[in-house]
Formats: sequence, structure tokens, C-alpha cells
Amino acid sequence: MSKKIHYSDEPIGAAKVIPDFLTSPKKVALKNKQTEEKTIEICLPVWMIESLDRKARRIGVTRQSLIKIWLAERLERTATDK
Repeated sequence: MSKKIHYSDEPIGAAKVIPDFLTSPKKVALKNKQTEEKTIEICLPVWMIESLDRKARRIGVTRQSLIKIWLAERLERTATDK
């Protein structure tokens, strides 16, 4: 990038409107049973929470995300067992 940028007060020309450039937020945030969430409370031993935190840090996610990933994997595996 050796070319210097030159700024000026010249008009940039007519602006173009690009309709529907981005997907509508309503289309992105689909509301179905797989995306709806419900808060739960769970009591775990301290050693288990510490272990979850270490693993979550190692792979770069939050504790909650790690638990969700593991639960989803387990539920998918057991669903195919039937």
C-alpha cells in the first residue's frame, strides 16, 4: 500500500440507493422451537464449574456456550439411538 490517499472537497457524485442490500432482521431472526430460549437454573459442584470454565477457556467460548454445545451433541446422539 504505497499509494497515498488524497482527500479533497470535490463532490463525489450522485448517490445510489441499493434496495434490500442486507437481509431483513425479521428474516434473520427466525422464531421457531429451535431458536426460542428459556432460562433454567442448575446447581453444580464447584469442581465441575471450575472444570467447565477451564475447558471453555481452552476452546475460546463461554461456560454457557460449552454447556449448550455438549447438551446439543448429547441430545442429537441419543435421538439417533432410538
